[in-house]
Amino acid sequence: MTDASTLVADQDPTSSADTNHATVKLRRQDIRNVVIIAHVDHGKTTLVDCLLRQSGQYRDTELQGERILDSNDIEKERGITILSKNIALPYEGVKINVIDTPGHADFGGEVERVVQMADGCLVLVDAAEGPMPQTRFVLEKALQAGCTPIIVVNKVDRPDGRPLEALDEALELLAELGGEEQLDKVKCVYTSAKEGYATLDPSVRTEDMRPLFDLVIEALPGPEVVENAPLQMMVTTLGWSEYVGRIAIGRIAAGKIEAGQTIELHQKSGPVKVKAAGLFVFDNLGRTAAESASAGDIVALEGLTNVEIGDTISAVDANNALPRLTVDEPTLEMVFSVNSSPMVGREGKYVTTRQLKARLEKELERNVALRVEMVEGVEAYAVKGRGVLHLAVLIENMRREGFELSVGKPRVIFKDIDGKKNEPFETLQVEVPTETMGPVMELVGLRRGQLEEMTPRGEYTMLKFLIPSRGLIGLRTRLLNATRGTAIINHRFESYRPIEGEVPKRSNGVLISMVAGKTVPFAMYGLQDRAELLVPAGIEVYEGMIVGENVRDNDMTVNPCREKKLTNMRASGSDENVILKPPRDMSLEAALEYIEEDELVEVTPQNIRLRKIMLKESERRRKGRNA
Repeated sequence: MTDASTLVADQDPTSSADTNHATVKLRRQDIRNVVIIAHVDHGKTTLVDCLLRQSGQYRDTELQGERILDSNDIEKERGITILSKNIALPYEGVKINVIDTPGHADFGGEVERVVQMADGCLVLVDAAEGPMPQTRFVLEKALQAGCTPIIVVNKVDRPDGRPLEALDEALELLAELGGEEQLDKVKCVYTSAKEGYATLDPSVRTEDMRPLFDLVIEALPGPEVVENAPLQMMVTTLGWSEYVGRIAIGRIAAGKIEAGQTIELHQKSGPVKVKAAGLFVFDNLGRTAAESASAGDIVALEGLTNVEIGDTISAVDANNALPRLTVDEPTLEMVFSVNSSPMVGREGKYVTTRQLKARLEKELERNVALRVEMVEGVEAYAVKGRGVLHLAVLIENMRREGFELSVGKPRVIFKDIDGKKNEPFETLQVEVPTETMGPVMELVGLRRGQLEEMTPRGEYTMLKFLIPSRGLIGLRTRLLNATRGTAIINHRFESYRPIEGEVPKRSNGVLISMVAGKTVPFAMYGLQDRAELLVPAGIEVYEGMIVGENVRDNDMTVNPCREKKLTNMRASGSDENVILKPPRDMSLEAALEYIEEDELVEVTPQNIRLRKIMLKESERRRKGRNA
């Protein structure tokens, strides 16, 4: 419940009261709802860690490690944020609800949802890199949601930092996205989340984050509320509990709610009356039970069995449903099917189409940027998402849960616009040492990329391209190889445009096993002179499985299990001198980008294998003749 002393009239003239009616728009002063948005690796989660440590609410033993909010195993391993998180910090009598968001463009669906809960945003910009592609995307979504921005120039302790230039670039971006009227009022602060301080002057180091806390209270508005209005709340996030099932999370837009209250849930199929069994508000790192909550509070509700993201929760018969959430359409699809290799069922628990279908339907409940469609004629599903990383994280989660599945080559989603076939284009930014610019421009040019901008940055150069999404599939690995791992690569969706010409396919063929069995060092040694091995010696393979990359452009069937024949001329120690090169280590994303149309990635809890769709050579030859 909010106290009257915490409400002040909004300065917006549209919020003034009619003399005959008591409906007044007010702003709560005891709460701030803030979303932290930035490009990947600009320090969002590290900043939240720092705020948690300096809030005075925890002992040192309670906050262990780095990136405390990255609770998901994959988030910890990769050092990225995938799911948005909510925490609440008290500061000088004001409750600051902080929402951490992902930085990768592939998880933009998370950002688009959670900005709806905030009134202000901290726009984090790296002092050396300045605004990057995802900075533009997240800032645009925040401005569309009506968030007031504070520009936070982070990593000011970097030796190559240029905080003042980074701030100017951020202000230019704000003006470009339609925030010109805010330029005179927008506040900025310089921080080093790693060192744990914030300052209004980058040349002066302070002791702590107090200047940032103060700026949040002074510059960001409290949530706007309407007194005496019926309950109204948009469900923007879903939590899950093994005990109570789905948990609806969102910000109350109007009115108030009490624990155990009967409410109306407006779904796609229509409104239904349900009871909100449990009511929780966010408190520090967790949630605490509450008797009631009012407009402006971010709450979690239990007991709404079939609630979905985008539903409106309202008072019974209030008839005040909010417009459903819309997020940008997916641009990439992969075909998921059950594992059909000879090794099916050896490593996983879930191997049937029914289990795969149930798991994908469960993912749709929380992942609003995902689409799933049944493929006609076969027991497979076309899963559509924002990018290879977006779908690779889903696949990685599934394999850790015990699923076995086969995944086809990523394909972009085409659209017919005004009778013409269009494809998605993306803005690609590559920061490379100046001496390696040539190979980068050649590789991107071969994939229909057009250079739009070239900006020198000391010993590095920032190259900005417009490229079809088709051209990005498999490009990252080639760019990293061409620049000896020094390239920094970022991209974001730009628009749909008329389709370009063909994009080069993989230039090398593959080695395909013609037998089943265990790979033998003797046989592998004979293959490595004409190929790069993709599997080590001593592992089990099957007919049709890909074991290496050919140096030529054609596929070749080989026998990696062939043993040395015993003869009377054989020396007893001759096999001990076989030295094999280490096989190429392929991550899940690299495997997905590597395969061609007639190949699959077989994913199990223990292994990632590459294979041909048709395992027998005779079948592949027959199909080739028919084609």
